Amino acid sequence: MTEEQRVHLSRSAPAAYKALDAFSREVGRLAAEGGIDDRLKEIVQIHVSQLNGCAFCVRVHVDRATRVGLTADTIAQIPTWRESGVFTARERAALELAEAFTFIHRGGIPDDIYDQAGGILTENEYVALSWILVAINAFNRVAIAGRYPVPARTDEA
Repeated sequence: MTEEQRVHLSRSAPAAYKALDAFSREVGRLAAEGGIDDRLKEIVQIHVSQLNGCAFCVRVHVDRATRVGLTADTIAQIPTWRESGVFTARERAALELAEAFTFIHRGGIPDDIYDQAGGILTENEYVALSWILVAINAFNRVAIAGRYPVPARTDEA
């Protein structure tokens, strides 16, 4: 099958996609109430999308990240966050947790990562961040399976 012949899940099952979108909106509400700011939310969503190889979602979340004030330098540092000095301890714990959720099939959330995140994040932050990670991993799978084309830049003139 060519890309044009791929089943587009959101169009082929709009009710299911609408439910996923509603889930995502609820997760966004939970994130706001749980103390996860837009900067942190976009950093982890970009990283998960990069790890999963979802160019569609990377583009969407880079555009959102720039709208909430992330600089090009910070965004460029996300793949090398361990070596970078631009992320706070809280952001680093969230990035570690993002990797654990993305590669959960490799043994779940290891105790050291859980403990590290728990030592930095409140329980409400941990819960909200966990749901963000579940949601972005789901959206990545929908977009990757359908080979969704990378959307145009929202800031291009």
